[in-house]
Amino acid sequence: MHYLRWPSMMVLMFSLAACTTNPYTGEREASNTGKGAAIGAAVGAVIGALTGDDADERRKRALIGAGVGALSGAGIGSYMDAQEARLRQQLQGTGVSVTRMGDDVVLNMPGNITFDVDRSDLQNQFLPVLDSVSLVLKEYDQTLVDVTGHTDSTGAVEYNMDLSERRATSVANYLKGTGIDHMRVYTMGVGPHYPVADNGTSAGRQLNRRVELILKPLTAG
Repeated sequence: MHYLRWPSMMVLMFSLAACTTNPYTGEREASNTGKGAAIGAAVGAVIGALTGDDADERRKRALIGAGVGALSGAGIGSYMDAQEARLRQQLQGTGVSVTRMGDDVVLNMPGNITFDVDRSDLQNQFLPVLDSVSLVLKEYDQTLVDVTGHTDSTGAVEYNMDLSERRATSVANYLKGTGIDHMRVYTMGVGPHYPVADNGTSAGRQLNRRVELILKPLTAG
């Protein structure tokens, strides 16, 4: 299992020009540190950068070796632009936020719409949402998918690490079951170590319980 076992090394304060789609209105909004979805997406992107390098290289070699073409140059940005637009169209009104971070697209899936409390099996009503994500991922098959599970700080750290991994695995396995190539997918549980809100409040804990999908372009470099 892919665990990140050290605590957060920094407080992440982003003033980047990231754009987040309001999951209920479908409108794009400038991110700020007061919005849980935008912060969560930013944290997810950083986790991917910190921990996914080796996994990225293995997946890239496997996919390119299997005949999937790598993106390059200006084609990377336009490819991710088109994929982001399709995701926003498919996920409008679902409760899943879509955030662009450089060449990556991050989907923040709050725990209240994905899992019951203390469970790792997907809620039935959320499966059509994952079907929509899968539909787009099939159209854009030059995309790597990092699935990262997060929890709040309630309970033992080791238990939360395991729960976050199991939740990430549930999402990843469902996507694979819809036909997404397993070589594209990487799962990781980070437990309570990357909160985006105050664990001292019920609302904050709800924001911290989430699964993030970090979508990265397949490049040769």
